[in-house]
Amino acid sequence: MSNEWWRHAVIYQVYIRSFADGDGDGLGDIEGIRSRLPYLAELGIDAIWINPWYPSPQADAGYDVITYTDIEPRFGSMAEAEAMITEAHAAGIRVLLDIVPNHSSHLHPWFQAALAAGPGSPERDRFIFRDGAGERGELPPNDWPSCFGGSAWTRVTEPDGVPGQWYLHLFAPEQPDRNWHHPDTHADYEAALRFWFDRGVDGFRIDVAHSLFKADGLPDLGDVVYEAHETRPHPFWDPDDVHEVYRSWRRIADSYDPPRVFVAEAWVPQPARLARYVRADELHTTFNFDFLRSPWAAPHLRGVIDATIAEHALVGAPPTWVLSNHDVARHVSRFARVQQTHAQHQLKDLDAEVEVDPDLGYRRARAALLLMAALPGSCYVYQGEELGLPEVEDLPPEVLQDPSWARSGFTDPGRDGCRVPVPWTGVDAKAWLPQPEWFAQFAVEVEERDRSSMLWLYRDALRIRRDTTGFGDGPFEWLPTDSDVLAFRRGAGVICVVNFGARLQPLPPHRAVLLASSPLVDGRLAGDAAVWLSE
Repeated sequence: MSNEWWRHAVIYQVYIRSFADGDGDGLGDIEGIRSRLPYLAELGIDAIWINPWYPSPQADAGYDVITYTDIEPRFGSMAEAEAMITEAHAAGIRVLLDIVPNHSSHLHPWFQAALAAGPGSPERDRFIFRDGAGERGELPPNDWPSCFGGSAWTRVTEPDGVPGQWYLHLFAPEQPDRNWHHPDTHADYEAALRFWFDRGVDGFRIDVAHSLFKADGLPDLGDVVYEAHETRPHPFWDPDDVHEVYRSWRRIADSYDPPRVFVAEAWVPQPARLARYVRADELHTTFNFDFLRSPWAAPHLRGVIDATIAEHALVGAPPTWVLSNHDVARHVSRFARVQQTHAQHQLKDLDAEVEVDPDLGYRRARAALLLMAALPGSCYVYQGEELGLPEVEDLPPEVLQDPSWARSGFTDPGRDGCRVPVPWTGVDAKAWLPQPEWFAQFAVEVEERDRSSMLWLYRDALRIRRDTTGFGDGPFEWLPTDSDVLAFRRGAGVICVVNFGARLQPLPPHRAVLLASSPLVDGRLAGDAAVWLSE
């Protein structure tokens, strides 16, 4: 297998708590992953990315990490993790883990030591503690908001029992931000990388890769916005300092044989700045959130594809393409909004007044797979999307666990709707988030018996993509089409056509149909459908 497998790979995201339950307690675990490795191999993926499985109080579903050198007992043991890595490799599946450098758990030993040590101590310098504003320090040090709602600052009670300093947490209060100006932080994360690389892990997905450093002096955010048109520097997103960190991480990854790889979760609104993360001496790939957030519209998607390919080409990196993940509303439900006019990705963003057509969303999702898998570079599949799972938009309020729910004053339902456990044989009464009864129709055992199912479309598409010259990393050329159609040639003799409109579209000259998301009608492509052709 090539050392540059990541340039064309299909990587499957395993949200561990919702993927497969190996011990029957309703929570996914490592034994569940091990039991489903044959399923993943048959699906045709090249690697899996596993969300955090480290010790954690689970204030934010594991993204509040206590230590990287052990396994959360609810998910299994270190021995099971090592066995899973070995078994995945034997099945031809590489393994990526998650690393969370922006913050740790409030139960991390260093943070507990910082609370106990008091203001001005060396222990506090490993995090971001500041005196408060106001006459008695009763106000937060600045106006920064938490991504989960409310202030990004929490005041502590000092060892002598009086209200004291404030600490920064761009996310939940249980997730204090690390101080990346401190050498101990660098050493701690480099040790975590080596710990898992030494155990055969093939790489890492980097959570919130576009943060880490905060602007000197922690200035107020004011009216600075994090949008493509903004020219002013942001005080905590996309700082220049992060790039030297990733150069040092790349040197560590390259010291292994074969070299290990990284993918960045970097929500950067300007393609040119996003491309900086994947320069030749930094990270290998980065998620393409502009593509994920795009409405189902040919002109908009073409613009995103052009910008992505152009900016990545300047630094010699392959693009990546992704439709869903554990942080966004599932794309079947996004595409079910009949009229889509703007970028959107979270459940709170979906227009309540727009007509919803679940069948339309399903058809568009089938077409979107063929579009994504035909584009140059690599792509990601979020567990359950191969079944066509929609977002569960009506979870009862009492079961919601996402920190955004409480911190928004119970107005933002958060991300739980895309995290409902995968149905394997039907609805599981013990599932940690309730599966609605209609989930049973999407169960793996049901779709495996139906050759027209979404599962079989994914299996066929990934097999053809793997076995047909022209897919993956390589040449790309647009073909002339109507405004409602995207058509492009990949390499020598593979064409993808996607019809976003309602009118039947003729196909370009071709030798054979490789795969279609919907049946052709008298040799023409129906609306909201896609087809792969060989010339």
